[in-house]
Amino acid sequence: MDEKERIRWFEEARFGMFIHWGDYSVLGRGEWVMFQENIPVSEYEKLADRFKPPRSFSPLEWVKLAKDAGMKYMVLTTRHHDGFCLFDSKVSDFTSVNRAAGRDFIKEYVDACRKVGMKIGFYYSLIDWRMPVSCEGPEKNPSGWKKYVADVVHRQVEELMTNYGKIDILWYDGSFYINNRRTVATTAEHWDAEKLNAMVRRLQPEIIINNRSGLPEDFDTPEQHITPSQPERMWESCMTINKHWGYFATDDLYKPAKELVHILTACVSGGGNLLLNVGPKPDGTIPEEAIVRLKKIGKWLKVNGESIYGTKRASLDTGTAGCASEGKDCYYIFVHWWPGKTLTLPYIKEEISSAWVLSTGKKIGLKREGDRLILKNLPEEPPDELTTVIVLKK
Repeated sequence: MDEKERIRWFEEARFGMFIHWGDYSVLGRGEWVMFQENIPVSEYEKLADRFKPPRSFSPLEWVKLAKDAGMKYMVLTTRHHDGFCLFDSKVSDFTSVNRAAGRDFIKEYVDACRKVGMKIGFYYSLIDWRMPVSCEGPEKNPSGWKKYVADVVHRQVEELMTNYGKIDILWYDGSFYINNRRTVATTAEHWDAEKLNAMVRRLQPEIIINNRSGLPEDFDTPEQHITPSQPERMWESCMTINKHWGYFATDDLYKPAKELVHILTACVSGGGNLLLNVGPKPDGTIPEEAIVRLKKIGKWLKVNGESIYGTKRASLDTGTAGCASEGKDCYYIFVHWWPGKTLTLPYIKEEISSAWVLSTGKKIGLKREGDRLILKNLPEEPPDELTTVIVLKK
């Protein structure tokens, strides 16, 4: 399989679900709570004895919701910066298998994804705050750092790449250490990343790897912002549905469904994907506020999906409308801000033969004025509440 073929599904998918879930969910104050509240390791590790979702919970609930939302892949935290593993690791006993839950949630998640036909992604944090080297760094304690990287990081990544069948995405994070309460960036050499990723690709030849081990690998990962990479370079913007990644009980600042569709279309117009995060509660359930929004997006995608999936970045000036993507023989205009009965596209030099509203099929009148293309006889109000898509046939 050549490189373009290996990554093609990812470029066509455009929309995925990120899930941050672990023992930190018990406290309900976000995934950085151990660091932010300076909780001692001995105290923090007791959370693993309280992290015990009911037997009735299954990750299949997440996967079905992702499918209903029109998502094509998922990425789940196998372990975050606190070192708590949702998988069966021989390297550590700080896992959901060895502690109160008594379950391998990664296996359950993988099985659920395969049942529904969802592409499978693993998030893995390179750093572990429980380890003294996380506050010493590779310069202060080079031998301890090297031992941690070899005996923990490389071995756990090998477990993840070996024990769960075919995995589609490896999403690294945590490429830093702590110095005086500040994060300090590391390099690929600090993680022996070339050797690490060579091992990953030997075990998973078709896998796609992100850029957070210090090496560029397959795709870039702007976080909480939309910054397209250079053309021909794949990227994915990861964003939260509210303000936090992990469950935060009092965070009710959920983005409206309309804003989320604006974000998705902006990513697609730049040739990128949106990885939208939700933080399940300790019992595994996703907050209702998130579910409502995801289902609204899914309903919109059922009608307008051809403007998202499999499209590419469009070098098209949409004026005041919003943004655009490009299909095989057409452009899709995402009209974020409805203009009323007339829409002017300022610089459309190529010939457009016809235009219509994607959701209704209603034809739109065209008038050419030099480089300007005037779309006429539009409805007074937008046909779609979240975003109306207009098709321009080349």
